[in-house]
Amino acid sequence: MRGSNQTSISEFFLLGLSRQPQQQQLLFLIFLIMYLATVLGNLLIILAISTDSRLHSPMYFFLSNLSFVDVCFSSTTVPKVLADHVLGSQAISVSECLMQIYFLCVFAVMDNFLLAVMAYDRYVAICHPLHYTTKMTQQLCVLMVAGSWVTASLNALLHTLLMARLSFCGDNIIPQFFCEITPLLKLSCSDTHLNELMILYVAGLIMIAPFVCILVSYMLIACAVLRVSSARGRWKAFSTCGSHLAMVCLFYGTIISLYFSPSSSHSAARNTASAVMYTVVTPMLNPFIYSLRNRDLKGALRKVIHGRCFAVQ
Repeated sequence: MRGSNQTSISEFFLLGLSRQPQQQQLLFLIFLIMYLATVLGNLLIILAISTDSRLHSPMYFFLSNLSFVDVCFSSTTVPKVLADHVLGSQAISVSECLMQIYFLCVFAVMDNFLLAVMAYDRYVAICHPLHYTTKMTQQLCVLMVAGSWVTASLNALLHTLLMARLSFCGDNIIPQFFCEITPLLKLSCSDTHLNELMILYVAGLIMIAPFVCILVSYMLIACAVLRVSSARGRWKAFSTCGSHLAMVCLFYGTIISLYFSPSSSHSAARNTASAVMYTVVTPMLNPFIYSLRNRDLKGALRKVIHGRCFAVQ
């Protein structure tokens, strides 16, 4: 019943990244560069994989989907931040806020699922190499990606509809640079018990299950690799997983820091920094992490870049 005599609000105000004008100019430039690098890097990965027949394998199919999701994930928040700086406005309507929550949920869960699927792909490739082509069929790969999209969309729809039924009155300032579920629940003057239960059970299960899948896959991979007699063979097997492990550590490290660390240790600056890491920095770094140690992908990228340069000339 709190706030029942207050007028329902129609928009929120995002605090953004900084209140200092000098810092805002610098942060605008940094965010613009990072966003352009994210879009360019991930689109180059997708283009290289689609044009090089040597990369038409399950691992690169999942990587191209991850690159597409990363572009969409970053595009959900960064353009709004840049536009707010140019327009000098930090307001966002309730409907726009709910839409941002929906897409953030979809792409965050898709990142989670794709990392798990890629871990399973590496498990099959290393632990069952002779049966890899029969196990990782094109139909199975498409089914796993399609199932991930459906599950992520339904999960996001559930949380968005639950948020849409809430009333907001009184304080309408979100201490973040995008709409996030947890701060919005604190601003609501409705009963948020059902929302919190769904976040705890449904969202928790969807985030934890893929993480457990990744841990189990890599434990089995480690056991299989340690049974390899030659040091060169062990190194080759581990090196095929290095890029994926780096992406997993980057993604889950920021998620754990933001959502699973003690609330007493949280501050506005720390929450914003963690949010920047997983919504902006991680999507930007993924293509670089995966291409630095991958000879085939680097070769395909060189062909794409050189081909475009010659085409322009």
